Amino acid sequence: MRALLVLITAGMLVGAAQAEEDIVLGLNQSEVSISTNFNGSEIIIFGAVKRETPIPDGPELEVVVTVSGPSKPLVVRRKEKKFGIWVNVDAVEVDRAPSFYAVATSAPLREVLNRIEDLRYKISVPRAIRSVGAPMNIMNSAAFTEALIRIRRKENQYQLIEDGVTVDQQTLFRANVQLPAALIEGDYNTRIFLTRGGKVISQYETVIDVRKVGLERWLYNLSREQSLIYGLLSLAIAIAAGWAASAAFALLRR
Repeated sequence: MRALLVLITAGMLVGAAQAEEDIVLGLNQSEVSISTNFNGSEIIIFGAVKRETPIPDGPELEVVVTVSGPSKPLVVRRKEKKFGIWVNVDAVEVDRAPSFYAVATSAPLREVLNRIEDLRYKISVPRAIRSVGAPMNIMNSAAFTEALIRIRRKENQYQLIEDGVTVDQQTLFRANVQLPAALIEGDYNTRIFLTRGGKVISQYETVIDVRKVGLERWLYNLSREQSLIYGLLSLAIAIAAGWAASAAFALLRR
């Protein structure tokens, strides 16, 4: 009974210690508008650590920030060159992959977060992608996920920004995340984690709303709600553009 009481008390003390540091967060913008001339946006995430006791002794406070776009399933295909042409030979379906994902840390990721915590909170880029299984004929299914990450990193859709969070006096923090031009609409979940010694001691979540506006919004709604009219309008614009180009070329030849 005494051992049990000791364990319970120890657990209560750990919980109390973790609750001593909470996050007070701010964003320079909680909404991003996608217009016809949209070429990306920078999100500034800043905040402070609220404490009711002095800064604990031991490992320094580290901060991890993640921004995740809407997730959806997709198929990753592998191509091989056969008889002089590239053909699809294998395919793996990824159950869920964020359209955009950024991780910013106050130090190298392996130093601020251990593998168990990464597995629990799904913070790193590979952990954010959910791929349950693959066909029996696929020998190395992990290579398909790695290929997806590699491609989206080249497109700046997946980002790992180590040392991208500035922490001042273990109390104030600030991170800049660059959103690329190729964004899709939806809620972009933003998570902030405080860690010590690789373990998460506190977390906070908020949402950045990304929406099309103006002509982009009108065309998007038209394509979804009135597909026939959208198709006819696209055809008319293509014909008009072709006629205008032809007329301009004829004038230049005179």
